Amino acid sequence: MKVIYFLVSILALASVSFAYDPSPLQDFCVAIKDPKDGVFVNGKFCKDPALVKAEDFFKHIEPANPVNALGSQVTQVFVDQLLGLNTLGISLARIDFAPKGLNPPHIHPRGTEILTVLEGTLYVGFVTSNQDKNRLFTKVLNKGDVFVFPIGLIHFQLNVGYGNAVAIAGLSSQNPGVITIANALFKSDPLISDEVLTKAFQVDKSIVDYLQGQTWYDNN
Repeated sequence: MKVIYFLVSILALASVSFAYDPSPLQDFCVAIKDPKDGVFVNGKFCKDPALVKAEDFFKHIEPANPVNALGSQVTQVFVDQLLGLNTLGISLARIDFAPKGLNPPHIHPRGTEILTVLEGTLYVGFVTSNQDKNRLFTKVLNKGDVFVFPIGLIHFQLNVGYGNAVAIAGLSSQNPGVITIANALFKSDPLISDEVLTKAFQVDKSIVDYLQGQTWYDNN
């Protein structure tokens, strides 16, 4: 009986230690860059609610110019661009594509993405984890189509139409983060050791040196 009581006590303590508030404890928590001008609310430094104004929740987005090496341009509306998103758990991005433009393979370490095509035709896809044998899921999307990229998985979008394309991506975090695979591997600071990359990709050092010497454009 004592053993049962002990186990119950341990489980109760564990449930308390892992408990948390599943949602914000106030209407909003507009982020503030200088803590001395803010108040500490719900674990973050936030703007004094009495000083919050409509502009804290507003941002205008212009179409971007996708003329670059990738032929695409991402306009982020994360918490850094719209401080009113803080603690709300959402954000978005507009992606403009030139013909044949690519939003290269990347991941969002802290957010699931749901993509809606506003104009054009996109070939999109994501790759599952090693545990799921790196399966590739792809789809050709047209205007009005919606596709979801699960959190943390490598994904991409390619304009396969004849004109420009535009898409809006909603993300399940106010700061989902972006890791562009090529940039992270071949333009890290400092560079990843040749020994690591040659062994990982099973290629000659000259190929790794060539890739590290390229200009890897980051459109995020």
